[in-house]
Amino acid sequence: MPLHSLEHVADHTLLGLWHLTEPAEQLWEALPQAAPYEPLLPAGRDAARAQQWLAGRVLAHQLLAEFSLAPSMVLLNDANGRPFFPERPELAVSLSHSGEWVAALLSTRGRVGTDVELVRPKAQQLASRFLSETERADAGDDVVKHSLYWSAKETLYKLHSRRALVFKEHIQLNPFRLREAGVLTGHLLTENSRSQHQIHYQRLSSSYVLTYTLDASPLS
Repeated sequence: MPLHSLEHVADHTLLGLWHLTEPAEQLWEALPQAAPYEPLLPAGRDAARAQQWLAGRVLAHQLLAEFSLAPSMVLLNDANGRPFFPERPELAVSLSHSGEWVAALLSTRGRVGTDVELVRPKAQQLASRFLSETERADAGDDVVKHSLYWSAKETLYKLHSRRALVFKEHIQLNPFRLREAGVLTGHLLTENSRSQHQIHYQRLSSSYVLTYTLDASPLS
């Protein structure tokens, strides 16, 4: 199986990366129990999207095994789309997939968010919709920075796990110097609260970026 890496990014948090190459049939076989997931596979997904969805569940179960947690639990999604294990609601889970990469973050404490993105012109073309003027000026003409800004905002959106966030207004990032890996400072600005977060990033290749963040605050 093309498990790319498992990394303890904190004492209580594990990041997994999967390089997706195998067909859906092999992914079904890799699940500890496939039957509960068969009715959960979203309808209308093409073969590639189904592979990504399945690989995310396989990877989540591998992270469970690393923490010596019951592999028989089934990963569901709540009303806001956040994945969770009903048997262990204190566990924080975040999944993401894009193209040939799948990422999963599992924590036994607090909240998490992760996102993987294919570097492409689309983020730059939509910049006026999700970036502030300061962020657009910092991104300039760099397609990688635009994709990284989008990924980091997706990660904070998942951490917040509430709908109705406007990326341009409610999620803001400090300007940064692009490296192969680093840390961004982001801000969640909602009507009821303001919070600052550190978002880790890395370039998986010349074509993909990954971001993730951890927060020790309890799940709610």
